[in-house]
Amino acid sequence: MNLPSPDTLINRELGILAFHRRVLAQAEDTDVPLLERLKFLCIVSSNMDEFFEVRMAGLKEQIRANSTQRSDDGLTPLQQYRAVSAMAHDLVAKQYELLNRSVIPALAKRDIHFFRRTHWTEAQAAWIREYYLRELMPVLTPVGLDPSHPFPRVLNKSLNFAVELSGRDAFGRSSGAAVVQAPRALPRFIRMPEEIAGCEYGFVFLSSILHAHVGELFTGMTVEGCYQFRVTRNSGLFVDDEETKNLRQSLQGELPQRHFGAAVRLEVADNCSESMAAFLLEQFELERDDLYQVNGPVNLVRLMQVPDWVDRPELKYTPFTPALPARLDKQEDIFAQIRKADILLHHPFESFQPVISFIEQAAADPNVVAIRQTVYRTGTDSQLMMALIRAAQSGKEVTVVVELMARFDEEANINWASRLEEVGAHVIYGVLGHKTHAKLALVIRREDGQLKRYAHLGTGNYHARTARMYTDFGLMTCDDAITADANSLFTQITGLGKAGKLKRLWQAPFTLHSEVIAAIQHETNLAVAGKPAAIVAKMNALLEPQVIAALYAASQAGVKIDLIIRGVCALRPGIAGLSENIRVRSIVGRFLEHTRIFYFRNDGDELVYLSSADWMDRNFFRRIETGFPILSPKLKKRVIAEGLKPYLRDNVQAWEMQSDGTYRCKKPGRAKAYQAQTALLELFSR
Repeated sequence: MNLPSPDTLINRELGILAFHRRVLAQAEDTDVPLLERLKFLCIVSSNMDEFFEVRMAGLKEQIRANSTQRSDDGLTPLQQYRAVSAMAHDLVAKQYELLNRSVIPALAKRDIHFFRRTHWTEAQAAWIREYYLRELMPVLTPVGLDPSHPFPRVLNKSLNFAVELSGRDAFGRSSGAAVVQAPRALPRFIRMPEEIAGCEYGFVFLSSILHAHVGELFTGMTVEGCYQFRVTRNSGLFVDDEETKNLRQSLQGELPQRHFGAAVRLEVADNCSESMAAFLLEQFELERDDLYQVNGPVNLVRLMQVPDWVDRPELKYTPFTPALPARLDKQEDIFAQIRKADILLHHPFESFQPVISFIEQAAADPNVVAIRQTVYRTGTDSQLMMALIRAAQSGKEVTVVVELMARFDEEANINWASRLEEVGAHVIYGVLGHKTHAKLALVIRREDGQLKRYAHLGTGNYHARTARMYTDFGLMTCDDAITADANSLFTQITGLGKAGKLKRLWQAPFTLHSEVIAAIQHETNLAVAGKPAAIVAKMNALLEPQVIAALYAASQAGVKIDLIIRGVCALRPGIAGLSENIRVRSIVGRFLEHTRIFYFRNDGDELVYLSSADWMDRNFFRRIETGFPILSPKLKKRVIAEGLKPYLRDNVQAWEMQSDGTYRCKKPGRAKAYQAQTALLELFSR
């Protein structure tokens, strides 16, 4: 199969930033509750942090290495960096404009204030000074820059202040500059007492307090300027697959260095002097394009706490209680219910509790002899992990495949791995070079003298908190073929040997890619034969060139293709003679769309697979992933009715991709407004 030409593909990095811009649009939308708009602003900052730590860091490494390797769309690393840098600067400028001109004024109208230094009353200034002397000054360490005090090591994403000084100190020194680092334990904004603020919710930024009193750290000298700054560093971890003997020990040695990787971005206050900005760029070995001057706090992510502090329900999304399937609402034996029929869970509209109960009941059940589970992201206070620990303590065979290379969750996973090993569980770190991204739990139970297998397979992580924020499907089944496949997959990961042929599951890195290609080609053949043919796929990202080529060929053959891609999509839809039968849309709303669904019309015998994998190179070839079929006709209809049709109908939160790679927000026009996520909340609240 010929790969797509570069001019028919969208750049990955630009596609990621385009998604962040769609998230920012949620903060612009006045129909979104006000405190939720603030949250979306913070989410964009968090997303941008990771983008620089990972994606931009990778580009800069390629540039330093003089790499000539072009991206799939034909750009060199330097060309990508320049295009990405321009787009990132525009996005950040828009973000702060929105914060200052829309969100903060709107909050002020609702009596939620962020007080700037120039607007403090005498009473506020006095309270702030007392707070500074009591809470801040004792823990601040100013570092004057001179030959005996070189520029300090600055932690990744930490808040710091560059101070310009004149005069001489007690020792006759006059370096002219100093750095004050804000300890991470300090809050980045402080709530004033109501009687001082003059309103119920009045906040002051830590940066404003320090700016007002920084001179007291440099007695007898004159502060000419004080500027907050923040540096973002490369957060990749290097583990040599060939030299590593113990992955956990290798990672434990690497994690502390994440805070001091190569700098990739410098954020400073917009009032920072040219000379100080140039000085900081020099210290971090960055170029002018790496400088982001912002009108506001350089660490917007910390504002995510504000909605939690403000008790204003009318300014937040309406709370909801996830539904519980009728078959499980009496706390009955979950294994008996699974034996009756497969159970489908649709998060966050349905509760994650049955998944927790599945493992907790297995841990307590004397008839259960073994539990096996994969762990990619699970949180630091996981009930599931505690249940696995109890199961191991009670003498059950517990095997946990812990993915230590789950980016930004490495430390939590290392801690869980240690605790599991301490109680005798078998802890496997997957396969070097292949992240274990499959979401899979297997329980082996003795029933009537024989062993019976039960499985949970999901599209999302075993993480109770994110299960309330991400859309995902999970399947509980005791189907003999599916559970046998799951058992084979665990044996394959924990042991050694050739990959066996699976009956039901598609598995990366062995069969998932070829099965997806084959299913697309089957629809193509049906269309060529004059039969109706259709593909609907929902996922986070679509980048793999061979799959894109197969979709282009299917479109040319007349297959109707709908792609619901939350994030980056390298495929260009709507190009005459190439992709005119392909539509691409992205849904951005209250919940993060995370479900992976692959639907093929299959000549009327509809094929529906759920998966842990996106259609990306890494998922197909460098990860252990699963795709699992929905066999029950009833549940198959549910997946289509809940996971696909509402998202194709959405005319409020849907963004339609144009052939040039830009996105256009769908408008209801004269049609009735319809939001998929809202409709699903209503469906499950009945």
